[in-house]
Formats: sequence, C-alpha cells, structure tokens
Amino acid sequence: MTELATFAGGCFWCVDAVFQPLKGVEAVVSGYIGGVRPNPSYEQVCSGATGHAEAVEIRFDPGVISYRDLLELFFAFHDPTTRNRQGPDEGTQYRSAIFVHSPEQRATAEAVIKELDAAKLFSARIVTDVSPATKFYAADDYHQDYYRKNPEKGYCQAMISPKLAKLRSKYAAKLR
Repeated sequence: MTELATFAGGCFWCVDAVFQPLKGVEAVVSGYIGGVRPNPSYEQVCSGATGHAEAVEIRFDPGVISYRDLLELFFAFHDPTTRNRQGPDEGTQYRSAIFVHSPEQRATAEAVIKELDAAKLFSARIVTDVSPATKFYAADDYHQDYYRKNPEKGYCQAMISPKLAKLRSKYAAKLR
C-alpha cells in the first residue's frame, strides 16, 4: 500500500528532481497547495496572490522508504531556515512547508524538526511550516519531471545539477 507525502521547498523543479530517483518512490507530481484560489495557473501562483506554494506530491511505498527518510532528504536538499525564499527564488510560493496527510505524519515531521534544531545542523532555526494537506493542484505537463526533460537549461545546470550530484554522492544507497 502506498502513502502520500507533500513537500514545498522552493522551486518544485528542484524538489521533484531529488525525489524522482529514490527507491520506493512511485510517482512525483509538481503542483500547488496551501492557497485559496481553485485550480491556479503557474502565473497566478508566481504572482504570490493565490497563497499557494510550489510543491511536490510524492506517492511512496513505506515498506521501501519511510516518511522519516523522505523528511530527512527534504531537509538535506533545501534551506529550511529562510522564510519565503530558496536561493534566487523569493515569495510565499517558495516557502518551506510540509503538508501532512495524517496525525502520524504531523508527529514525525514535528519530531524531525525538533531533532534537527537541537542538533544545530543549520545556522538558524527551522521555519518550515507543518500544515494539514489541502487540495493539491497538479502543474501543467511541462513542469512535470522538468529536469529530466531540460537538463541543459541554465536554471537546471545552476540549481538542480549540484543537488543531484550531492544526492548521488551522499545518498547512493537510496537510489534506484
């Protein structure tokens, strides 16, 4: 049986690329969550007026990869200490957020945040929001699996390729 995990950690292209190659991850969909406008467009979300975050919805097999493992990777591949910003991307749509699908996911997310803060792995406290999952809206097809389709693009080379190099180097055992 599969479960869902929904994470917002800046541009969804970056987050998508990190989770796609993991063992136990069956699907990753880029989209929008946490806002007020039904079925928002990319342009509407980018304006900041909808309240949505760019996010990924991950369908995973918890018998192969745990929710805790996914959370640990989520925190390893974005800056959870900056509010509404990841690198050059700025605005509420780029916030760090975990949208939980169950009380167990909330408890795990809050425990991981507490552990990471206590370990002082980051130079500042974690500001990642933990909220109940609301309606998730898939982004247009051209946003899905963006890095695999566009590895030569400047943004992909500058922002995503280094993340994937780190993934292959530090987390090779978790890759397919």
